[in-house]
Amino acid sequence: MDPILVLDGGMSRELQRLGAVLRQPEWSALALIESPEIVQQVHAEFIEAGARVVTTNSYALVPFHIGEARFRAEGLALAALAGRLARAAADAAPGGETRVAGGLPPVFGSYEPQLFDASRVQDYLAVLVEGLDPSVDLWLGETLSLIAEGDAVRQAVAGTGKPFWISFTLRDDSEAIAGAEPALRSGESVADAAAWALEAGAGALLFNCSAPEVMAGAVRSASDVFAKAGRSLPIGVYANAFEEEADAGPANEGLGGTRQELTPALYARFAADWVEAGASMVGGCCGIGTGHVHGLADRFRPS
Repeated sequence: MDPILVLDGGMSRELQRLGAVLRQPEWSALALIESPEIVQQVHAEFIEAGARVVTTNSYALVPFHIGEARFRAEGLALAALAGRLARAAADAAPGGETRVAGGLPPVFGSYEPQLFDASRVQDYLAVLVEGLDPSVDLWLGETLSLIAEGDAVRQAVAGTGKPFWISFTLRDDSEAIAGAEPALRSGESVADAAAWALEAGAGALLFNCSAPEVMAGAVRSASDVFAKAGRSLPIGVYANAFEEEADAGPANEGLGGTRQELTPALYARFAADWVEAGASMVGGCCGIGTGHVHGLADRFRPS
């Protein structure tokens, strides 16, 4: 088996664990403003745990969190800071093998595909791309709910010459967990998203910020599409640890509860299922911390 690439985990709870204050509306963006040294420390601790890709703390750098006026006045500088902090942590790590992914969020809100506005999205993404570009090795459009969000990221980074990865968030309601056809939160099928990723030239297709139970099915669906096309594309997974009721409303409105039974050992077993289904990259999203990433690194360390 080829080596499994270990990604980092969720940022917000690790920031809080190390003493950063998170409050709405700024959320994790507040740490860039008030305690940037803790942001860099979180990156460093994920690397120490075994992550070989760290994602910039840029998820909340959108008007939904920091407001339109602050985004216009400070968005570029905050994005540049997020990039520098991740780069500094990666460059300080031994071995020189840690890459920095420039995180590009769903601009108009998490889990809100109906709010996507193609006429405005590039205006916002351009600010993030400009600020992050000097510090990142690749782009990661993450927690995207519909294919159009992925294509917006493709367009936004086209001029940078750097590879882009696309990560979709999945339906993870009771029907999805029971085995319904894997689908994005928009209702579009994972098969259609995989076909788009091939044609768009994505460097990898990932699934994130969804329950661990729905990920293996999505990986199998994408793998089938790639096999039928006679082409290969890396697949990654980084699930969340949200309690089921946490998905009842919009994401990012607060710090929801997490599944206490989702220990590092159990999470690593889920990851083994994803790898068996065809994934070659594993990490964590909301509620998945350094302990979980350490467990992944142990589980998939080359023998």
